Amino acid sequence: MSAQKIIITLDGWSSCGKSTLAKALARALGYVFVDSGAMYRAITLFFIRNQVNIADPVAVEKALEAIQLQFIFNPARGASDILLNGENVEALIREMTVASRVSEVAALARVRQFAVQQQQRLGKEKGIVMDGRDIGTVVFPHAELKIFMTADKDIRVQRRLKELQAANPSITADLVRENLEQRDHLDATRSESPLRQAEDARVLDNSNLSPAQQFEIAMAWAQEAIDQANG
Repeated sequence: MSAQKIIITLDGWSSCGKSTLAKALARALGYVFVDSGAMYRAITLFFIRNQVNIADPVAVEKALEAIQLQFIFNPARGASDILLNGENVEALIREMTVASRVSEVAALARVRQFAVQQQQRLGKEKGIVMDGRDIGTVVFPHAELKIFMTADKDIRVQRRLKELQAANPSITADLVRENLEQRDHLDATRSESPLRQAEDARVLDNSNLSPAQQFEIAMAWAQEAIDQANG
């Protein structure tokens, strides 16, 4: 009999490396990686392109009805790209124009409900690793392993700056810090499923950890959870 698969959730602050770790875990375990942040970014891109008034519930609902999201494996990256209505927007959703708007769009109750429904559908078969802000608290409250990631703010700013400078060399640390602080505030204070640590989550502070070190810790937790599920 094949081993029972589990659901692994990674929540935490922006630029803590959630997606990097989630992808590595999924690859090692042969699980599917679902980037929930990419979903919110793709929705935000659609809203920007179509000048959707986020203060108008009717306009928001109409926009969501016109959105189809899919993930497709990209062998060149060894990871999944997100498609917005059939268009690969993986690169576009990482730009600052989207980053500066994503938290306010993701704070909308109807947008979160729409995304959560999509995420829960993807998780029905288990064997997935999903990262985000409310995955262990709202999307999969009964996940077998919940990880809450955090890191020192200065370190997060430097990580994000390095990531963005590859595409935009003129970006400044001050602009990145302002964006991070704005996102942190919106993520933690929104009324609909705010960012918070699940009571049964294991905390991973990776301020002073290399990617290999944090992977080793998380992989040990995953193996322990898988063993328990199959015990």
